[in-house]
Amino acid sequence: MDSVCTTQKANEVARGIARLFARNDIWSLAEMPLRNGRRADLMGVDPKGRVIIVEIKVQRGDLLGDGKWPDYLDFCDRFFWGVPPGFDRSPLEGEGFRPDCCGVIVADGYDGEILRPAPLHPLAAARRKVEVERLARTALRRATVAADPQCAPWGTPD
Repeated sequence: MDSVCTTQKANEVARGIARLFARNDIWSLAEMPLRNGRRADLMGVDPKGRVIIVEIKVQRGDLLGDGKWPDYLDFCDRFFWGVPPGFDRSPLEGEGFRPDCCGVIVADGYDGEILRPAPLHPLAAARRKVEVERLARTALRRATVAADPQCAPWGTPD
C-alpha cells in the first residue's frame, strides 16, 4: 500500500471513530501533539472529562514496528487501537501490546465499533486538567485559524 493509500485509509478510520465517539458524546481532535513530542492520532474527552487516545494502524508492519505507543499511556485515561475492517488484529492480543490496558476499535469511513473496551487507568486529576486544557486550546486555535487564516502566526501552532 503506498503512502497516499495508507494516509487515506487512516483518515477513513479516524472519521469512523470520530463518528462513533460523537454518538457517545465523546469529542475528539486528530493529530494532537503531546508534551513528550509524540502526536496522538485522535485525542478526545468523554462526558466525564476523561481523556481518550486512539492510535490508528492500517498496516501490519506499521503496527509491529511501533515501539512508541506506550508513550501515549501517560496522557490518557483510556487508550484504544483503531484499525480498519479486515485488519489482522491477532498481534493486539499479545502481551507486547498490553491488552489489559488497551481497547480495540474497528472503523471505516462511515462508522466504528468497539470490539474491546479500553480499561480505565485514571490520570491524576492535576494531570488530566492540564491535558484537557491543552486539548481545548489546540482545538480552539485550529477553529480560529480555520475561520480566519490571518491568525495563524499567533499562539502555539500544533
